[in-house]
Amino acid sequence: MNPPHRTMRRSLPWLLAALSMIGPFSIDAVFPSFPLIGARFAVDDTGLQQLLSVYLITYAAMSLFHGAISDAIGRKPVIVTGMLVYALASAGAALSTSFAMLLTCRGLQGMCAGAGLVVGRAIVRDTHEGAAAQRLMSHVMMIFGVAPVIAPMVGALLLPLGGWHGIFWVLAGFTTLLALALALLLAESHPPARRTSFAPRPLLASYLSFGRDRPFWPLLISSSVNFAGLFLYIASAPRIVRQLLHLSAADFPWLFLPVVTGLIGGAWLSGRMAERHTATFTLNLGYAVMLLACALHLLLAWVFPAPRLPWSMLPLILHGVGVQLAFPTLTLLLLDRFPRQRGGISSVQAFASLLLCSVVAGVLSPLLSVSMLHLALGASVLTVIGVLAWRWYHAIMRRSPDRPAAAVDPATEMQAEIAEPR
Repeated sequence: MNPPHRTMRRSLPWLLAALSMIGPFSIDAVFPSFPLIGARFAVDDTGLQQLLSVYLITYAAMSLFHGAISDAIGRKPVIVTGMLVYALASAGAALSTSFAMLLTCRGLQGMCAGAGLVVGRAIVRDTHEGAAAQRLMSHVMMIFGVAPVIAPMVGALLLPLGGWHGIFWVLAGFTTLLALALALLLAESHPPARRTSFAPRPLLASYLSFGRDRPFWPLLISSSVNFAGLFLYIASAPRIVRQLLHLSAADFPWLFLPVVTGLIGGAWLSGRMAERHTATFTLNLGYAVMLLACALHLLLAWVFPAPRLPWSMLPLILHGVGVQLAFPTLTLLLLDRFPRQRGGISSVQAFASLLLCSVVAGVLSPLLSVSMLHLALGASVLTVIGVLAWRWYHAIMRRSPDRPAAAVDPATEMQAEIAEPR
């Protein structure tokens, strides 16, 4: 391996981790600035909510296309262009002279932010196999899970330095530097020989072919619902901290620190287990830990009708560990269902996850955050759905397993290796 190639391999985890932060960080870092933005443009809370809605709508819509475009023209052009346009949109947001201009820039941010996460997942599987792919995906997903937790705190720290403008300037500067690093250090992982055409008819045919694949559906459900149970607590953080625990805004770490601890610990454990245990064992363990966390949530909510620190928050550590044990392998299994269209598969998975998280934040959280018991029940139902979907996938693979002997290319062999115990 020559020195330039070694440099690119060493830099890849850091580049992918930085890319994974953009989407969730763009959502949550802006929250602390809402009062200042509302005062500047004379906009009420309903209007300010559009800053989130417009971003999520464009993020979700473009998530369906980022991966397919990268399947057609390569991974690197999509990511570098996405980050450069995102940087311009962030600068435009910082310079906004009207609320309409700010909303437009937020929409443009959403269109570009998903490129890093969606295409980054495809790059992981393009460049790594087996245990190495699981380790790298674990590290990337750790940053993706931690970003929405720490983003509000970072946004609050930036407010005294430059107001709400400062948050957008930092996002612009960060993505500009990231685009430069990608241009210099990222190697193209999807060669022309493996590329597919990007046109409405082939794209629709690809998505229809995904839907006709029986294992695709349980994997999509499992990977999409995996984070939703934990995200229910994150989305409900303002009510949990302020209304249920009766704490101040400075006490949000009581909820965020257990989540971060669990996600980091789970990512570390997933990486350590990659070469020592099968994918089935790792996933079963992940869901067992999540179910244990849900049982503790329910027990503590019953024992303490009024939540009590630190006990009521401790199960969040286990929940984070379980999420990180399961999600990387689920994502790799899903990507390997269609080795030549990993970008498209990643797009569909990102769209489904974002759609579900939007429902959790906009519907389930307001309904269930009236008590810790309601939240525990909601998180338990979401986790059980993930478990049932994983068992459904396992049953399908037992009835018609992919065997390495019948594989026609290395990617198919890898799918069989991941799906079945080694």
